[in-house]
Amino acid sequence: MKQMIDRLFQNQDLSDLELVDLINNLDDDSMDYLFKKADERRQNVYGKDVYMRGLIEFTNFCKNDCTYCGIRRSNKLADRYRLSIDEILECCEVGYELGYRTFVLQGGEDSQYTDEDIVSMIKRIKEKYKDIAITLSIGEKPYASYQKYYDAGADRYLLRHETSARGLYEKLHPKMSYDERIQCLYDLKKIGYQIGAGFMVGLPDQTTEDLVSDLRFLKELQPQMVGIGPFIPHKDTPLANEIGGDLRMTTILLAIIRLMLPGVLLPATTALGSISPQGREKGLKAGANVVMPNLSPTTVRDKYLLYDGKICTGDEAAHCRGCIEKRINSSGFQVNMSRGDHVDFLNQ
Repeated sequence: MKQMIDRLFQNQDLSDLELVDLINNLDDDSMDYLFKKADERRQNVYGKDVYMRGLIEFTNFCKNDCTYCGIRRSNKLADRYRLSIDEILECCEVGYELGYRTFVLQGGEDSQYTDEDIVSMIKRIKEKYKDIAITLSIGEKPYASYQKYYDAGADRYLLRHETSARGLYEKLHPKMSYDERIQCLYDLKKIGYQIGAGFMVGLPDQTTEDLVSDLRFLKELQPQMVGIGPFIPHKDTPLANEIGGDLRMTTILLAIIRLMLPGVLLPATTALGSISPQGREKGLKAGANVVMPNLSPTTVRDKYLLYDGKICTGDEAAHCRGCIEKRINSSGFQVNMSRGDHVDFLNQ
């Protein structure tokens, strides 16, 4: 196993069969070695810096009906909300005062916000704060819409592919197209965004071969960001009674992604912290180097519930920032509040 990990470290790749073997057969000693090598690789590129992004969840309306998601269209128990552009600007103002220089604007696929609304939002933020980056995470859009957002000043776009197993994707995403999802990612890349893909770990019926397919897709796509996290069931969805993903497998895959994509920006997600008190710290030690504290108003935090048991829904923005900074420092890393661009974009 250690020889295989060394080859992965050296060559930034293994065969599909070797990746299956690695994922399935790691003992604790080999897993610790994998994490050590992932941490070494991350430090080669980014040092001990962990980049902070301010997350603003501005709508929990969604036209889609993904079977795992708490804000799916069919969930009549979801307490819906939308933030106005002025309210979003207020969140940015709080975040800027706290030192954030990247804002992640995330929401369900909510047609109430037109392209003109999104463009106005981007322009108003960029006009007020000249030294910040804007990341959008608002789902599938036409190429022309992505272009408008980019021209208005959006820098990055997160669109998790969720799973590269076509049959599983289509089972989880009724009336959605796997091909369209993948096309959106390539459209975003063509336009010039720093793009983010990613997948869930521990989905019902997901196999190790499916996970390797996800890794292979990421290797081919070469995104600047990758967001992965454990599947966590939500009580008001069709998958309420399924078993969720676990910390061990998620951190193993974080480490493998770091070794396959050395320069990737890799979050230790809220979902990791939601399944284990030390989840985000373990993610950082496995090669992650981004955290995204929440800047959304506390009045709506507990309404943006994609899964059950989400942490920090009642914390004020300043408390969130302070708490996570202490956790980062105690794990042996240091907070970096800059824009935190991918290494390939630093000199652009």
